[in-house]
Amino acid sequence: MPPERAPDDVEPGDLAGVARPRETTRFVGHAGAEAAFAEGIASGRLHHAWLIGGPAGIGKATLAYRVARRLLADPEGISRAPGLDVEAAHPVAGKIAALSHPNLIALRRHRVPTAKTLPTKIPVDAARRALDLFGSTAGNAGHRICIVDSAEDLNANSANALLKMLEEPPPRALFLIVSHAPGRLLPTIRSRCRALMLRPLAEADVARVVSGFPAPFSAPDAEALGRATALAEGSVARAVAMLDPAMQRLVAEVETLLARRAHPDWRRILTLAETLAGREAEALFAASQEAVERFVAAELHRRRAEPPGRLAALVEVCENFGRAAREAAIYNLDRRPVVLSLFADLAGAVRTA
Repeated sequence: MPPERAPDDVEPGDLAGVARPRETTRFVGHAGAEAAFAEGIASGRLHHAWLIGGPAGIGKATLAYRVARRLLADPEGISRAPGLDVEAAHPVAGKIAALSHPNLIALRRHRVPTAKTLPTKIPVDAARRALDLFGSTAGNAGHRICIVDSAEDLNANSANALLKMLEEPPPRALFLIVSHAPGRLLPTIRSRCRALMLRPLAEADVARVVSGFPAPFSAPDAEALGRATALAEGSVARAVAMLDPAMQRLVAEVETLLARRAHPDWRRILTLAETLAGREAEALFAASQEAVERFVAAELHRRRAEPPGRLAALVEVCENFGRAAREAAIYNLDRRPVVLSLFADLAGAVRTA
């Protein structure tokens, strides 16, 4: 059961009723990635920095904490057990879940008790405090481990502070850097890491993870779980989001309006735009964007026999929508014009075709 959290205990990626990556010992999929770490640990030649990349919600942070748990549970490397399993009852598991182990630091965004919202970036002061761990002697002669979750949250100064430590790592230091978009990181950081790219999970694995969440998570019925995993694109986090009734209604409405693109219902489109304009609607807007991308991909596949020129307008609409969505996020712009322009452009694309 996930530990109870205070109302102001908030971190990016939190899912209602679901344990955080550091709080769970259960792991599904990514056998090759787990084997790569297990081999490095067994050989005693574990690279000092790993870049664990892949889409959000597929288990990257869970893997990072799993590696840390294995190393810190056996600091002297006595165990020869294969894999990375550590029992949930092991004392180290509890310390890692509470982030109280002296040889582990998590560099992440989190809301401090006096703040109203999460910070948008990891500040350099937080990075420097976290990296102070490597200026001390590791307890039990074991590894000192820093988990960065995620690298995209580092600002320029905190990224440079991390880079300095990667360039001159102390003995038995280990950096596990989680990244949703490794290509956007500093090339100098990437060059000092062993890259390990995780692929989206199979639908069956997503369903297995979601259906195995303990209480207080409410297990979905088979039909709801099937639809959620089909839309999740290999992400457990996305599948959980798709189980939310509000999210389901939103995605269904977007799909309906896209299907009627030739004859836009502007009253419903305006209602949708108002819904997606709210300050707390980031997840809904992201789901809408994914629905648009799925629709365009399916439409291009369905019409693949047509001349490319007839499909160019549809591709351009999708690209323009994605660009406008990114700009709205970066500059904190009103999302309503983005939504209205999408459906106007789609109607125009239909007329062009």
